Amino acid sequence: MSTQSITITQPDDWHVHLRDDAMLTQVASYTARQFGRAIIMPNLATPVTTTALAAAYRDRILAATKGQPDFQPLMTAYLTDTIDANDLVQGHQQGVLTAAKLYPANATTNSAFGVSDVKTIYPVLEAMQKAGMPLLVHGEVVSHDVDIFDREALFIETTMEPLLKAMPELKVVFEHITTKDAADFVASSGDNIAATITAHHLQINRNDMLVGGIRPHLYCLPVAKRELHRLALRQAATSGSKKFFLGTDTAPHRIGDKESACGCAGIFSAPHALENYLQVFEEENAIEHFEAFASFNGPDFYRLPRNEKTITLEKKEQTVPEVIGEGDLAVMPYRAGEVLGWQFT
Repeated sequence: MSTQSITITQPDDWHVHLRDDAMLTQVASYTARQFGRAIIMPNLATPVTTTALAAAYRDRILAATKGQPDFQPLMTAYLTDTIDANDLVQGHQQGVLTAAKLYPANATTNSAFGVSDVKTIYPVLEAMQKAGMPLLVHGEVVSHDVDIFDREALFIETTMEPLLKAMPELKVVFEHITTKDAADFVASSGDNIAATITAHHLQINRNDMLVGGIRPHLYCLPVAKRELHRLALRQAATSGSKKFFLGTDTAPHRIGDKESACGCAGIFSAPHALENYLQVFEEENAIEHFEAFASFNGPDFYRLPRNEKTITLEKKEQTVPEVIGEGDLAVMPYRAGEVLGWQFT
């Protein structure tokens, strides 16, 4: 007999792009209605590089989610070559900053101010290690001579392994992993290493994006990989391992910015995030591990309390809207027009 509903501890989303201004106002509630907390990415057009900027951004998010007053945004700082380590650690100690995010320069959206060479900020990372402040890593090399489908695997060899050897107690989240290489690396590393996995990387491979015509709304960074990598991610996510947890990497862009000569990277998955994750666990006959992946592993790694509320999903079909928002703010959600088998109530 198939499961008709599932009630679990309220999950958190450990990787979210909420943007700012009018887009923030439009999209924030989709995350806040499902999740108790969310790790907020700092790569705004003007990056969030200080505690003061993070506090101000948090206030804007809280204003945008006032209809969900229990929602808690967890703020991060955007690491640069010249980041102030003292401000970073003090922001963490004050409870403003939950973590800091490493973007290799020019790796993804609004990452031009990112770190040129990780060794440049080793003193900052050493201060974070001492303070117990997690490092969140966009794990890709950005050299033009490296194939885009190989960027993550090469990053492990050239950057991640030397970093962890130099700082063996640094808490690191390998964000939105996309390869078997990354899944295996995290699984075989110490307890100070964990990873987030998106719903879309569990559901699509590069053929979905490229075969039969380019589908710009499935273009994201890190880009979807071969089928063998998708299958490895599904095995990791549904295995029951405490090292993997939910992080949607939801990243809205205006339709015109996606459907252009140089389309933006990002998938807007927030509206039906839980339904898509649960579908994967159902397909893998691993519903019993869904609550740990969605609700326990993340807070346990971050040393935060688990949420006390519960949420319920029902076995009920729903059709994803073709478009969310109007006019210049219109966004196409992930799996637009498709029928989902679950519904968050």
